[in-house]
Amino acid sequence: MVIWNPWHGCKKISPGCANCYVYRRDNSIGRDASIVTKTGDFYLPLKKNRQGNLKIKPEDGIIFTCMTSDFFLEEADQWRQDCWDIIRQRQDLSFYIITKRIERFSECIPPDWNDGWDNVTICCTCENQDRADYRLPIFLNLPIKHREMISEPMLEEIDIKKYLEKGLISCVICGGESGAGARPCDFKWIKKVRMDCIRCGVAFTFKQTGAVFIKDGKTYHIDRKNQMPQARKSGYDYIPGANIADNIIYKLPDRKKLFERIGRSNFRSRFRLLQKEKDYISKNGMETIKLHAKEFVKNRLAAESPKNDGQQTPMKGHPVFIAQHATACCCRGCLEKWHNIPAGKTLTTTEQDYIVDVIMEWIDKNID
Repeated sequence: MVIWNPWHGCKKISPGCANCYVYRRDNSIGRDASIVTKTGDFYLPLKKNRQGNLKIKPEDGIIFTCMTSDFFLEEADQWRQDCWDIIRQRQDLSFYIITKRIERFSECIPPDWNDGWDNVTICCTCENQDRADYRLPIFLNLPIKHREMISEPMLEEIDIKKYLEKGLISCVICGGESGAGARPCDFKWIKKVRMDCIRCGVAFTFKQTGAVFIKDGKTYHIDRKNQMPQARKSGYDYIPGANIADNIIYKLPDRKKLFERIGRSNFRSRFRLLQKEKDYISKNGMETIKLHAKEFVKNRLAAESPKNDGQQTPMKGHPVFIAQHATACCCRGCLEKWHNIPAGKTLTTTEQDYIVDVIMEWIDKNID
């Protein structure tokens, strides 16, 4: 990984900027981060060593561009075309540009941009729902070959599924806020975006917890050195088809406590077996119903990313369907929320058997 900062300094424009790390760092050395200046590293990708060879090689990895500013900042308009010239000359390198100013993209691209350059990835940052709803429609209608999105600092739960369904965003990154005055990040927000990514076949990265991290209602204050390692340790990154979610460590809930919790849910507790379902069970027998449950779980739930996940289980039509909703075994999101079984992994035989057992236990309790 290489960082290339052709200019330094930026202007705050949205809530995510409030505790900007560039401002914090500059303030610690008496520097005004709002003053934008061209840096001595402006021509870094073109610099050569004493042997006349380019210092930065393709094997050095992605070139993270303009990390102490914004590439589309108005104050940098005078220098940007020279940067595009440098990027054009280094077609062998991959440049990664993160921006909060995606609305300026069209007026800032080079004349030969056309439908985008193969060696440039544009990452749009959306720290809350308001910025997601403003920036992403613009982002998705621009001529860009490689798109990613980042929510860091993530300031609230966001719903971006309708944008991911377009199939144009290849990866979403989420993370909490670091530093003094850091605002909290709730793990349930992370899991919500991850679930949307899984259902849309989009890669997901949990980058860091942030300094103030909420999990299961408890608030944790995490040292800077542990924020990225803790996120990696969670195993919540997702790559479609890679089965990396198998590494997530979890514990199934206590069965008695699970049913007590379900009983306290207004939504779950409204499900009942009507006489026609009871008659169906009586006619076919519990063993047949269990076979049906195994079939439904295997075909509708077991895949890494089931088809129509969240809508694959009918609300009626079979005793097992009713039991699935009553026990929160109806989709992968509910399995994760109520049973701790992570989304994004192919269910093992043991996990499938557990789900069937829960379904059958509920049916047995409600057959009389």
